[in-house]
Amino acid sequence: MSSRISTGNAGLDTILKGGLPPKRLYLVEGSPGAGKTTFALQFLLDGVARGEACLYITLSETKEELHAVAASHGWDLAGIDLFELASAEQVLGSARDQSVLYSWEVELGETVKLIEDEVERINPRRVVFDSLSELRLLAQDPLRYRRQVLALKQYFTGRDATVVLIDDLTSMEGGRDTHLHSLCHGVVTLERLTLDFGPARRRMQVQKMRGVDFTAGYHDLLIRTGGMEIFPRLIAADHFQDFPETLTSSGIAELDNLFGGGPMRGTSTLITGPAGAGKTTIAMQFVTAACRRGERSTVYQFDERVGTLLSRSGNLEGSLQDHIDSGELSVRQINPAELSPGEFATMVRREVEERGVRMIVIDSLNGYLASMSQEQQLVLQMHELLSYLNQHGVVTFLINPQHGLVGTMSTSLNISYIADAVMLIRFFEAEGRIRKAISLLKNRGGAHEDAIRELRIDAQGIRIGEPLTTFRGVLTGTPEYVGSAAPLMEDRGAS
Repeated sequence: MSSRISTGNAGLDTILKGGLPPKRLYLVEGSPGAGKTTFALQFLLDGVARGEACLYITLSETKEELHAVAASHGWDLAGIDLFELASAEQVLGSARDQSVLYSWEVELGETVKLIEDEVERINPRRVVFDSLSELRLLAQDPLRYRRQVLALKQYFTGRDATVVLIDDLTSMEGGRDTHLHSLCHGVVTLERLTLDFGPARRRMQVQKMRGVDFTAGYHDLLIRTGGMEIFPRLIAADHFQDFPETLTSSGIAELDNLFGGGPMRGTSTLITGPAGAGKTTIAMQFVTAACRRGERSTVYQFDERVGTLLSRSGNLEGSLQDHIDSGELSVRQINPAELSPGEFATMVRREVEERGVRMIVIDSLNGYLASMSQEQQLVLQMHELLSYLNQHGVVTFLINPQHGLVGTMSTSLNISYIADAVMLIRFFEAEGRIRKAISLLKNRGGAHEDAIRELRIDAQGIRIGEPLTTFRGVLTGTPEYVGSAAPLMEDRGAS
């Protein structure tokens, strides 16, 4: 027999590095609405798919309610034995209108005897007991309740059954039963968090799992039609791959020269500057060049609508649709109110591991921050994601708009220290016109040009001018050009 069995959830199996040790007693706890019933049904349905006898013992929900939950996910519970204790009243000699759950005259021992009889009849390989809160009510006394749970554990010991106990934490002060934790082989906690805006967020963690080297910490999860999806916390060190350390070209020699030949594979570049300076266009230039080389790329749009990006005038944006149609480019519109950090990291991983993406653009970091404003440690999570991409040889561009258009500017997300290269774009005034200056502030991938050059973006594409040798103050936030007009680029004709 295999040393592990699947939980029915691929994400949790990954967190447990293979699944659950069989023939053990496990506790799944969480507040109402956290996803405990969905988790339990997935666990049993996986057993049914493997030809195992499965038993769902319900003290809290009726069969009709369980079938309704299953129907919402498109599941069929025909292969699961549902044992509803409330329907066993006649076995105890109770009146038909009397509920076993709320009758203080029904002995706890008789209730447990019914459960044991059902287990003997079916001889299941997987059992779900839902829930312990009702067992506490029947026991009335905490000591009696704990003795009964211990008796249940001893009863299942030696039987070829993996048992999951459900606890909704509604009848305990402090929300945790540490004694129950010590009795169980493993404990999984599900949480539901209500944010100030947007849908509720859910997460889970494995509190303990004896003999299992699991991934500790919180993991985001999502309940959608089809069941619960768990997004294991990303650990970049577990995903290193060898890749050639070559340079990537934008197709524009002057732009590549800023990087000393182009960004190196496995590095991230932060493009920062005011709104309208051309940050997205610079990133798209690298993307289109990658697509022409046959390298798949993905753009995540947090701010700008995909339709707006594709409808811009000019040859560069006009070619994006061709690359989308060929399958080389994927542009993903991100709904800021619906995403969790774990889901986004999993989304990126699938692009890299399943589509073989070699270049990624995140536009923008402000949108990323706004979409998860109540999440904790966002910069650390982004650092882990960038480390993962770097270890897969992916070239990443991060767009980071600064507040303000001219003068002193600031950013709400200081992430420049984790980027391998930082490109700065600024507006400046010369001869009564607003112009743009571009420079590379740092490049961990090697030597880079330290000159400040003029940037022009028009319908014909991107131009990088000569170094502005008499340009001063660009890094102070109040740039000023005091030289002659000769180094400045003029308008390029339609030809």
